[in-house]
Amino acid sequence: MRRAVIVGGGIAGPVLGMFLRRIGMDAVICEARPTVAGGEGAFLGVAPNGMNVLDELGLRPAIEAISFPCHGFEFQNARGERIAGIDRSADLQRFGARLKLVRRSDLHRALTAAAMDQGVPVHFGRKLEAIETRSDAVKARFEDGSEEEGDLLVGCDGIRSTTRRLVLPDAPAPTFSGLVDHAGFARCPEAPLEPGLNVMVFGRRAFFGAFKTPAGEVWWFHNAGQKRPDHAPRDPEALRASILELHREDPPWIRRVVEATPEVLGPYPLHDILSLPRWHHERVCLIGDAAHSTTPNAGQGASLAMEDAIVLAQCLRDETDPARAFDRFERARRQRVETIVRQSRQIGNTKAVSNSVAEWFRDRLLPIFLRFGAKAQSQQYAHRIVWDNRPESPAGAPPGTLSGRSPLAG
Repeated sequence: MRRAVIVGGGIAGPVLGMFLRRIGMDAVICEARPTVAGGEGAFLGVAPNGMNVLDELGLRPAIEAISFPCHGFEFQNARGERIAGIDRSADLQRFGARLKLVRRSDLHRALTAAAMDQGVPVHFGRKLEAIETRSDAVKARFEDGSEEEGDLLVGCDGIRSTTRRLVLPDAPAPTFSGLVDHAGFARCPEAPLEPGLNVMVFGRRAFFGAFKTPAGEVWWFHNAGQKRPDHAPRDPEALRASILELHREDPPWIRRVVEATPEVLGPYPLHDILSLPRWHHERVCLIGDAAHSTTPNAGQGASLAMEDAIVLAQCLRDETDPARAFDRFERARRQRVETIVRQSRQIGNTKAVSNSVAEWFRDRLLPIFLRFGAKAQSQQYAHRIVWDNRPESPAGAPPGTLSGRSPLAG
């Protein structure tokens, strides 16, 4: 195996390209966007497990320069009362890295630039149209008429993966979580927020999260329940008015932050896929959200994609046949990622309550649930992948097959 075609240049694609260069493989990234990410998206967290993958590539200083550390979480009810918290101030000592919050577009640009600096070409404006596999190669055709051929193809093209649709046409479609996300960036000095602390408010009718940077900028997101993913207002002023109304009975600083936001971003309907029957077929493999789409509630989407990239590169390093490498990769990753996808869905289910009685019970039970949540979060953060090691399946996982079907699919 000498050449890989990578479809998708968001997070997993550039990271995979750099690791493939390390094992002596040529890689080319084909991205549908016309240019590297501009102002798309809002912000995300790179957890310690993800930061440690970037550290293996020597990219920690570059990412730390464009991100901000989070030292904890505080959870409030609709009255602004603290009901629980998670202290993350010791993460650097415990896990070798800290949770970092970064604008999505900044992260995309940094990873793309690093991949290109390491000799991985990135072609923009290439929207995948077809995949043709042979016994010894795979070819991708794009809508602009261009083609790329390699020994293998990896789909890193996200939750609406065209790669997945082409090679696994019977795969389940993403499931709408019932929540729609909006976000923004604001200057609001009067907001009572401590820099570096993620404040999460369980409002009467919607959920609100806010993070203040050391420079005083407030990064926020808002989750509201919707029966359908396309029901959120599209008009900017109607959208802002809708968010303000949903938080009318919540702490006043939330409305001041939303009012101070130049542009409300979204809507972003939140979807996930609990499980795919398989992640690969012949010479094509899926990673990141293309393989295991998750909602952002657990804060692990980007980090899991980075973990996928390093583990797949290890498998391709250690196996001479792509089918064997893909099978090893799926067995090594499936249990971990599907556990986190389920946890993220469960977290989302706590963000909306239907009445005051449910709110009363949630406020009193949340501290108990969060003790378990903090433990699960620490277990996620502690997962560290050592490059020189050989990826292994979790204890008790059955041996894989080479038929292209996961042994864990059931």
